[in-house]
Amino acid sequence: MAKRALIQSLSNVDIRLLRIFMTVTECGGFAASELELDIGRSTISKHVSDLELRIGLKLCNRGPSGFALTAEGEKVLEAAHKLMSSIDGFQSEIDDIHSKLTGTLRIGLFDQSSTNPDARIHDAIRHFDMVAPDVALDIALAPPSTLEARVTDGTMDVAVVPIHRQSSLLSYTPLYLEHMTLYCGEGHALFDAPEELSIADLKLGTQKYAGYAFNSPNMKAGRQLGIKRAAQVQEEEALSLLIQSGRYLGFLADHVAETFLRKGTVRPIAPNHTGYSTTFAAITRKKPEPDRKTLEFMSCLRAAHDEVINRLDVS
Repeated sequence: MAKRALIQSLSNVDIRLLRIFMTVTECGGFAASELELDIGRSTISKHVSDLELRIGLKLCNRGPSGFALTAEGEKVLEAAHKLMSSIDGFQSEIDDIHSKLTGTLRIGLFDQSSTNPDARIHDAIRHFDMVAPDVALDIALAPPSTLEARVTDGTMDVAVVPIHRQSSLLSYTPLYLEHMTLYCGEGHALFDAPEELSIADLKLGTQKYAGYAFNSPNMKAGRQLGIKRAAQVQEEEALSLLIQSGRYLGFLADHVAETFLRKGTVRPIAPNHTGYSTTFAAITRKKPEPDRKTLEFMSCLRAAHDEVINRLDVS
């Protein structure tokens, strides 16, 4: 009948005793291992005796004839080397997990992020790929309300949206500003109107207005000017088309309108009175906390926009 092992499960004490035993055998005896272990010979002898007691085997002979491993001791030494190698391998794999980021990072963006000169999201992506080359990216464009909902329910890791109505379930990290101005297109009744006309003279309430179909700073600005929405859109690309048709007023980001201004196909309407600025922020959910790859990407976003944030005093 096989003898039952005395050690049911290894503990830190067992591993420490095995390491001492291995050092003693490498040094060739108790006396020779004193310097290496920085403990006295009698203490070393007691540790080896404790190990022998715990595993129920005589590991070595010690006495006037010198130190020598028993047959069982040689087998235990071989097993101990395998055990320590496995422990070291496990530690290396854990370290490797900590050092490498994997999986997919799901990013959400609102319209026209690539054309805003203060939006440095591309810089953040470049730096993130340098530190986390094994992480795949899944980027989606959607309205802010959709992006906030997806981050909240965990189907998206991080999104960049204009700050409007902040959710208590999300964390907001300001990144950059975007300035919007009311525009009309060539052929519109206001396209050739004198620049000195006041808001009252422009009679904006009688004009067709195209705006976003969701709650946003855009919707708020339109209401403050007293203009009613006659067309609704989800993206700025569609808004640009409606404005260029010459039939609708609408807000465009200044960096988006630049191309049309150069072509002479749009003009700003009372920019000193109709313009407004919006803060764009990166959002993550508060609970559960973002995983390591999301936190790393957030760090890259902050670093990429640090200069912009300081210059624009985004708060």
